[in-house]
Amino acid sequence: MARMKFLCDADRCIECNACVTACKNEHEVPWGINRRRVVTINDGLPGERSVSMACMHCTDAPCAAVCPVDCFYTTDDAVVLHSKDTCIGCGYCFYACPFGAPQYPKVGNFGTRGKMDKCTYCAGGPEADMTEAEYVKYGSNRLAEGKLPLCAEMCSTKSLLAGDGDIIAEIYKERVVTRGYGSGAWGWRSAYGDTVTV
Repeated sequence: MARMKFLCDADRCIECNACVTACKNEHEVPWGINRRRVVTINDGLPGERSVSMACMHCTDAPCAAVCPVDCFYTTDDAVVLHSKDTCIGCGYCFYACPFGAPQYPKVGNFGTRGKMDKCTYCAGGPEADMTEAEYVKYGSNRLAEGKLPLCAEMCSTKSLLAGDGDIIAEIYKERVVTRGYGSGAWGWRSAYGDTVTV
């Protein structure tokens, strides 16, 4: 089986937020929740980089390790999902995740914030594929339709890649070799000249 993974090429991301918008529209995610977000480092400075962040579907997921009710599980495609029926909303996964993927759907006091929500890699949830119950809780199940996550498909610069981890690694390796490493053949120095220190 393929091991489904995300990879964001920071040298290509232009912070357009198409991935964020595509995710919200495809899954009808409630206001205030973003299963995917774009993080910019060194904003407005030489060496600025933007990265599209969501659940990275870790091989040894820390969210699953700390969950007291074992609501997290890994599919055959290595997608880390959770059951909202089992989740108690304790928030341990929120603090354990290095990517900030699990989130509360509401703001308020503890106990009123609801069950955790996170990126599902467009793979639905534990309910039967393509059912109304699955869509209401987890959004659309594009993997069951033979499609990849919409966030990656909508990326105009193809900085956000999704699919089999081995294939994605090969694509990224080819990109790095082609453009050089660091500020080599492509990047700030090419655009702004040698006067800029990276």
